[in-house]
Amino acid sequence: MTNHTTEWSCAETSTLWTLYLNNSMSACVLRYFLETVEDKQIRAIIAKVYDVASSNENELKAIFWKEKYPLPLAFSENDINLKAPRLFSDTFQLAYVLQMAKIGMVTYGASLSAISRKDIRTLYTTFMQRTIEIFDTTTDLLLERGLYIKKPSTVIPDRAYLVDDKKYFSGLNPLVNKRTLNTIEVTHLSMNIETNQIGMLLCTAFSQTAVNKEVREFMVKAKQMAHTHIKTFVDILLKDDIQAPMAADYSVTASHIPPFSDKLMMFHNSLMVAAGIGNYATASSASQRTDIALKYEKLSSESVLLAKSGADIMVTNRWMEKPPSSADREELSKERE
Repeated sequence: MTNHTTEWSCAETSTLWTLYLNNSMSACVLRYFLETVEDKQIRAIIAKVYDVASSNENELKAIFWKEKYPLPLAFSENDINLKAPRLFSDTFQLAYVLQMAKIGMVTYGASLSAISRKDIRTLYTTFMQRTIEIFDTTTDLLLERGLYIKKPSTVIPDRAYLVDDKKYFSGLNPLVNKRTLNTIEVTHLSMNIETNQIGMLLCTAFSQTAVNKEVREFMVKAKQMAHTHIKTFVDILLKDDIQAPMAADYSVTASHIPPFSDKLMMFHNSLMVAAGIGNYATASSASQRTDIALKYEKLSSESVLLAKSGADIMVTNRWMEKPPSSADREELSKERE
């Protein structure tokens, strides 16, 4: 049988490149966590997740080598300081693992849906399965410790209902009362509060340990924006007397000694912001009240501008790798002159 899919398409190239960078960064962060975590159960989970990130990185590296494709620079031991003192509480590290597992499931799912080559589909399926196991194990321990941030409870309806008025979608007209939030909207608001809390604490840690002054100022700006976004979501919930989910025992120490390079911290921030923009897009499309959907679009625009300013810093300091690009036909034509 003829194999018509042996070459890499742009989908294989882009997803392999992206996943390699992500796993390389994650392995560095988790390696540092292993040096500072004290709780035995949490340490066991972090050790397992570190093994997964390292295995994923090595399996991706093998594909690059096999195809004789240039390996991304990514991250190495030069981007971590294992002698740096403790920066994050154990419970934050566990919550961080859960958040990264959520991002991983979305990323691997999107990558898997984009590609066609059988061996790479098999690899991404394996990555997805490993990430789901991490998600389950981490969630179980957070629930066991009473640290899981549960979504607001809901009232069970007595029967199914139909939308019988177009006012159901209204939210902008001050003369029309806004309906109460539905459970879909509450879920997305709650999830975006949680992700911004993790991001805010990360930026707090990065702002006090970054070496580059411009990076420190950027992280402060990112932290403030995350705080503002959290307040926006909390206010929407409170208007319907819904208690917003809040983090429990997650904290950052007062250490100023950087465990990570500025390059890694900026990349990590860009990953979190990109995930947040994706979350906002999903939430906006799922929210049936127009005021909430437009609120997400506004906050997403703010996130895009933040991402752009972060990218500018990375380019200036030569920290940003250029994604694989299509051939520049005009430039190729000039080379023949």
